[in-house]
Amino acid sequence: MDEPPPAVSRLQAQRPVAPLQVTTQAPPPPMSVASGGEDPPPPAAAYPPLMQQTPPQPLASLNSRVYTNQITLCLFLLQLAAAGLAVGFFVYRAVKDIVQDPRSRNARREQSLLRQWLPPVEGAVALSIVLAFAWQKAVRAWPRAMVTVILWSAFGVTLAVGSLLMCFSMPATVGLGVALVVFSIGTGLYACWVTRRVGFTARVFEKAVQPVDKFRGLNGPAYLMVAAGFVWISVWCVAVIGAVNFRFPGLTILALVVSLAWTAEVMRNVANLTASRVIALYYLRGMQSSVQFSFQRALSYNLGSACLGSLFVPTIEALRILARGLNLLEGEDEFMFSCAHCCLNVMNAVFEFGNSWAFVHIAAYGRGFVQASRSTWNQFEGQPGMPALADADITSSVCFLTGVTSGALCVALAGSWTFVTHKHYTATVSLMAFYVGYLMTRIGMALPQACVGCYYVCYAENPRSRLFEDSPIGERLNKMKEDGQDAVGVAPTPRFPHQHVSAA
Repeated sequence: MDEPPPAVSRLQAQRPVAPLQVTTQAPPPPMSVASGGEDPPPPAAAYPPLMQQTPPQPLASLNSRVYTNQITLCLFLLQLAAAGLAVGFFVYRAVKDIVQDPRSRNARREQSLLRQWLPPVEGAVALSIVLAFAWQKAVRAWPRAMVTVILWSAFGVTLAVGSLLMCFSMPATVGLGVALVVFSIGTGLYACWVTRRVGFTARVFEKAVQPVDKFRGLNGPAYLMVAAGFVWISVWCVAVIGAVNFRFPGLTILALVVSLAWTAEVMRNVANLTASRVIALYYLRGMQSSVQFSFQRALSYNLGSACLGSLFVPTIEALRILARGLNLLEGEDEFMFSCAHCCLNVMNAVFEFGNSWAFVHIAAYGRGFVQASRSTWNQFEGQPGMPALADADITSSVCFLTGVTSGALCVALAGSWTFVTHKHYTATVSLMAFYVGYLMTRIGMALPQACVGCYYVCYAENPRSRLFEDSPIGERLNKMKEDGQDAVGVAPTPRFPHQHVSAA
């Protein structure tokens, strides 16, 4: 009875059973489910080590419903309400004087302004709309060629219009003409200085605007903001006529000018945020975002950041231009040497807390302006050589020069018109035409500038994406790493002298 059956013995002979092993280690105590106990961690020697796996980092939320920079948002809304009331009051005042007492001195002056001053300005506004659409279309159609065209068009157009104003032979127009001629000389020197950056900027432009065709109606918010700007500026011009006969006309008109500048800049950044969200989510998540939904977010949750950035970024850009100018004079004079370093130190401290790259993270993640500025710049610093490359980008300068060129063309139209009809208004109309032409064109150029910003920031966040396989940014960074050159092969920017870039 103790012998196994023949079949079992044959099976044991084919597959022998390993002998039992006796261990001195006691088994772990059973876990009591009722008491909520947990198994103690097993000793390291008891079980073989498992493969260490890093848990995936959670993705940042893309649907934040927090209103960013609420204090700045409230200030802008109060300013907009006050400007609306002031514009309405001055328009009513001008119409009332003309209708009720047309023979009074104020009414005659306002009628003269309506007939002689308003038509040339409105013509300049209409021309600025055409130029804004034309610049945007040209940049999207021929991105490589347009970088060079814009740089030298700004030089040639401002020089020609400045000479035209000087030919009017009036003190005010001569002063404006000299200013434009001096600016054209500076623009020509700048174009020569950045010649070696043009090729790289043109390639980035070409790559950055490619996704625009994938999203139908992406340029719609920019066109809508241009139309809103046209309506607001048209009413605003009538209000300026009513403010001429008000108390302290100089201060009143100056306040209206500042209000218009802030409002137009907010309009531009709303279009910027809309395009930035759509393009950034395409690069980062491969998503086909709704343009309408992105536009609604830009007008609601992200409007406070747009308002704060509209105040901060132009100031930073002005400091940047000043720092670059002082950097060229560094070493020639002891006083200028100390001023250059002081300005550079201030710029270095401020730039991380407020820069134009922030609009990408504002649009994509719903962050505040300062937080987004720091996060984008920290991402740049995470890629060797990326801060110097981003700081050497001339996209903002190219977009700025489009506005200047449009403003100069508006001056040529409105100034010549006014000089033929009423000479004594030529300088005032020319100055106003340049102002509105510049503002309208900058709103229209918000789309290509947003595309370039997304291209830089999204590359820094995910450089291994298949969408950046043949990116000129990656090629430039690899070349910088191999050759130890500066970002663009030209004179270094103030924030990144030669020794800093080489170290990168």
